[in-house]
Amino acid sequence: MRRAGLGDGAPAGSYGYTNSGYSVYEEENDRLTESLRSKVSAIKSLSIEIGTEVKNQNKMLSEMENDFDSTGGLLGATMGRLRTLSRGSQTKLLCYMMLFSLFVFFVIYWIIKLR
Repeated sequence: MRRAGLGDGAPAGSYGYTNSGYSVYEEENDRLTESLRSKVSAIKSLSIEIGTEVKNQNKMLSEMENDFDSTGGLLGATMGRLRTLSRGSQTKLLCYMMLFSLFVFFVIYWIIKLR
């Protein structure tokens, strides 16, 4: 004797259970796929932002390097001028220092005498 609606002899609930099990797995896979897709797009946008920031930082470092090079050149030229001044006539410099010291001494002496 056959039951009505069983088809080829398989239990009535097994065909429906198998399909619902597969659909649950498919729905879960779809949900996980969407989650993974959103995470991948977030990582992609983050990596693009990091790349842009790296380019800006490299540009800024290049500009700073140029500024430091020009400052180093200016400082080198100033040091060269100071060396030239220090190699110059030491006697003139010493004479000027002595005259200035005498002038300051006489001014202070004169201020003290007036009081």
